[in-house]
Amino acid sequence: MQLSFHGADRGVTGSCHLLQAGGLRILVDCGLFQGSHDAEIENAGPFGFDPAEIDVLLLTHAHLDHCGRIPLLVSRGFRGEIVATAATRELARLVMLDSAHLQEEEAERHSRPLRRRGRKARAPLYGIADALAALDRFGRSADYGRPLDLGPGVQVTFIDASHILGSAALVLDVTEGGLSRRIVFSGDIGNRGHPVLPDPTPPPEADYVVIETTYGDRRHRDFDASVDELVTAVQDALKRGGNAVIPTFAMERAQEVLFVLARAVQQGKLPGTMPVFLDSPMAISATDIFAHYPQAFRPEFARLLRKGHDPFGLPALAFTRDRTHSMEINSIHGGAVIMAGSGMCTGGRVLHHLRHNLWRRDSSVVFVGFAAPGTLARRIVDGAKSVRLFGETIAVKAHVHTINGFSAHADQPELLDWHAHTGQPRKTFLVHGDPDRGMAGMQVALTERGHATQCPALGEVVTLD
Repeated sequence: MQLSFHGADRGVTGSCHLLQAGGLRILVDCGLFQGSHDAEIENAGPFGFDPAEIDVLLLTHAHLDHCGRIPLLVSRGFRGEIVATAATRELARLVMLDSAHLQEEEAERHSRPLRRRGRKARAPLYGIADALAALDRFGRSADYGRPLDLGPGVQVTFIDASHILGSAALVLDVTEGGLSRRIVFSGDIGNRGHPVLPDPTPPPEADYVVIETTYGDRRHRDFDASVDELVTAVQDALKRGGNAVIPTFAMERAQEVLFVLARAVQQGKLPGTMPVFLDSPMAISATDIFAHYPQAFRPEFARLLRKGHDPFGLPALAFTRDRTHSMEINSIHGGAVIMAGSGMCTGGRVLHHLRHNLWRRDSSVVFVGFAAPGTLARRIVDGAKSVRLFGETIAVKAHVHTINGFSAHADQPELLDWHAHTGQPRKTFLVHGDPDRGMAGMQVALTERGHATQCPALGEVVTLD
């Protein structure tokens, strides 16, 4: 049995791990690298394995840094089966098609001046056709808690990770040469006590664990206190006569923030006349998908869905799918809440809203999720005095709020509690974290508890037993 690491190793994005066991080559996730200056080169580079030799891909959830390279994997020869939950399958369709559209759009933007100079046009990393071909590789849908046979002596069970709708941790039971081992992949573990999704399902005891460490060095603020902080940030922006711009992840975060804002309006903490714009076609479609899975949510939220009530029912909520309506938002100089992607400000419509609001002292920018090193979001959070947007230097004068209690990732105490259910693994591999922050903090905490740990490098191969 061998385990090799091909993404999110001593880094946060690009999750991709390969397990060779029971005569199978099993890939866990295949995500895009994001944020770093070398991300474009890393994404276009080799995978570190032959895609044509992969038998099955197990997808933990539909975030871009976990599924964003699947179309490229298929275009380079992968012909195996992709196994995921039904909700992940629906959301991954949105994410991969959107990513393919952006890849084509970006390539065309760079190619126009090249063609004018008589040079060769730039090819996209992958296109819409590649994303559609990738969707054809999805096979069986996994139900939480129901084992699936991948081959003789190899079985996988998906358990609810509660990170986003459909997300899962993976429990792989392998028997090879008379030796039986259990390997658990955490995927991304959700934050407990949020109003939309239930708490993560604890994993079983395991021989080996691969665990994310995004917030492995810190404790999140209490969720109710974070809600109060968000409401106060919006109130203050409205009092100053400015807008509140919330860079939003399309899945889970957007819906949770809408739910919180709707509840604040019902409680009289925010005005019902306050315009709220969800300026993200993907987030709008993801919100529609939520209604397909009422069984996946906490009872209160599920009851609203079953009774036909809109849990995101803000009186002045506007969904903006097309660009024209998105551009019209920028004519609003105050009194609005503008939610747009991407959450890390690596692209998308939020960049235009930042361009129109970041320099204004009366506006606020409210970050409610993780900002990876190298991203525009991280630079703003870290106190940049100015940033470059569309070739223009924009001063950062708006009030900047960072509210980590909304994070969809577990904090250190929650990660340690989740890991404790795996017993005393032979080895725990730490991935998906800043090596100097989350990963380092988690390694210290696990080592103090007597666990053997390893932070694998990109491309590292480990023989199990």
